[in-house]
Amino acid sequence: MDIRSAIKREERKLERELTKIQDQLSSVRAAAKALGYSANKKVTGATKRVLSEAARSKISRAAKKRWAKFRAQAKKAIG
Repeated sequence: MDIRSAIKREERKLERELTKIQDQLSSVRAAAKALGYSANKKVTGATKRVLSEAARSKISRAAKKRWAKFRAQAKKAIG
Protein backbone atom coordinates (compact mmCIF):
# COMPACT_ATOMS: atom_id res chain seq x y z
CA MET A 1 0.00 0.00 0.00
CA ASP A 2 1.40 3.34 -1.01
CA ILE A 3 1.54 5.85 1.83
CA ARG A 4 0.33 8.68 -0.41
CA SER A 5 -2.77 6.79 -1.43
CA ALA A 6 -3.50 5.96 2.21
CA ILE A 7 -3.18 9.63 3.13
CA LYS A 8 -5.45 10.69 0.24
CA ARG A 9 -8.02 8.07 1.25
CA GLU A 10 -7.95 9.33 4.85
CA GLU A 11 -8.27 12.92 3.62
CA ARG A 12 -11.38 12.06 1.58
CA LYS A 13 -12.85 10.22 4.56
CA LEU A 14 -12.30 13.22 6.84
CA GLU A 15 -13.76 15.60 4.26
CA ARG A 16 -16.91 13.45 4.09
CA GLU A 17 -17.17 13.50 7.88
CA LEU A 18 -16.67 17.27 7.91
CA THR A 19 -19.46 17.74 5.38
CA LYS A 20 -21.75 15.51 7.42
CA ILE A 21 -21.01 17.45 10.62
CA GLN A 22 -21.49 20.79 8.89
CA ASP A 23 -24.88 19.60 7.63
CA GLN A 24 -25.85 18.57 11.16
CA LEU A 25 -24.71 21.93 12.52
CA SER A 26 -26.75 23.83 9.97
CA SER A 27 -29.79 21.71 10.88
CA VAL A 28 -29.34 22.49 14.56
CA ARG A 29 -28.93 26.20 13.82
CA ALA A 30 -32.08 26.15 11.67
CA ALA A 31 -34.02 24.45 14.47
CA ALA A 32 -32.72 26.97 17.01
CA LYS A 33 -33.63 29.86 14.73
CA ALA A 34 -37.14 28.43 14.28
CA LEU A 35 -37.48 28.35 18.07
CA GLY A 36 -36.21 31.90 18.34
CA TYR A 37 -32.83 31.14 19.85
CA SER A 38 -29.53 32.20 18.41
CA ALA A 39 -27.18 29.27 17.95
CA ASN A 40 -24.32 31.63 17.21
CA LYS A 41 -23.95 33.00 20.73
CA LYS A 42 -20.58 32.39 22.27
CA VAL A 43 -20.41 30.30 25.41
CA THR A 44 -18.85 32.32 28.17
CA GLY A 45 -16.93 30.83 31.03
CA ALA A 46 -18.22 30.97 34.56
CA THR A 47 -17.29 34.05 36.49
CA LYS A 48 -14.85 33.62 39.31
CA ARG A 49 -16.50 33.64 42.69
CA VAL A 50 -14.90 36.10 45.05
CA LEU A 51 -15.07 35.77 48.82
CA SER A 52 -14.73 38.65 51.21
CA GLU A 53 -11.85 38.73 53.66
CA ALA A 54 -14.29 38.00 56.50
CA ALA A 55 -15.67 34.94 54.71
CA ARG A 56 -12.19 33.59 54.00
CA SER A 57 -11.23 34.14 57.62
CA LYS A 58 -14.36 32.36 58.84
CA ILE A 59 -13.69 29.37 56.55
CA SER A 60 -10.06 29.27 57.69
CA ARG A 61 -11.01 29.27 61.37
CA ALA A 62 -13.56 26.50 60.81
CA ALA A 63 -11.01 24.37 58.93
CA LYS A 64 -8.40 24.87 61.67
CA LYS A 65 -10.98 23.90 64.28
CA ARG A 66 -11.87 20.72 62.36
CA TRP A 67 -8.20 19.75 62.00
CA ALA A 68 -7.53 20.44 65.68
CA LYS A 69 -10.41 18.13 66.61
CA PHE A 70 -9.14 15.47 64.20
CA ARG A 71 -5.61 15.67 65.58
CA ALA A 72 -6.87 15.52 69.17
CA GLN A 73 -8.87 12.37 68.41
CA ALA A 74 -5.89 10.81 66.62
CA LYS A 75 -3.61 11.63 69.56
CA LYS A 76 -6.16 10.14 71.98
CA ALA A 77 -6.38 6.94 69.88
CA ILE A 78 -2.60 6.52 69.84
CA GLY A 79 -1.92 7.45 73.45
